[in-house]
Amino acid sequence: MQVINIHKRTIRQSIDKVSQQFKTLTTSKDLVWPYENWPAIKFKEGLQVGSKGGHGRVRYTIIEFKAGELIKFQFVKPEGFIGTHQLKIEKIEGNETEISHEIRMNTTFKATVLWVFIVRWLHDALIEDAFDKVENYFTGDKKKPKYNLWVKLLREAYKRKSFQTKYA
Repeated sequence: MQVINIHKRTIRQSIDKVSQQFKTLTTSKDLVWPYENWPAIKFKEGLQVGSKGGHGRVRYTIIEFKAGELIKFQFVKPEGFIGTHQLKIEKIEGNETEISHEIRMNTTFKATVLWVFIVRWLHDALIEDAFDKVENYFTGDKKKPKYNLWVKLLREAYKRKSFQTKYA
């Protein structure tokens, strides 16, 4: 199955400010990744091309990196996820910046089932949490995660070792 999954958000800040925030990704002072609610994102050699890492059961290799602008990953796991995903920031105009996350991949039959019923739901919730975290950094009106019932059930199941082993 071909999968194209795109999330975008406009942040009412200059690209310079948002870019500085994105430079904290994977550091001990990460202002992008919602590690408070999700497995932390980590890379063995830091943020650089060729570095291997991931979060939770998802693994990938960095294949393109421009500090504060773009990070592109090649999937390694789950098995059957054949493609890339990227996190990017772009200036819109004035004090508006667009942040985006895009997955472009093909999946095997087993990976399609995993994507459709499990991963997509968790992925979408995680990315929206990350975008909320970026936006919250600049605003007084803080957005809080709101998960639908399916995401709540999947998150609860994921905490159990049997689920992690079965769907890793």
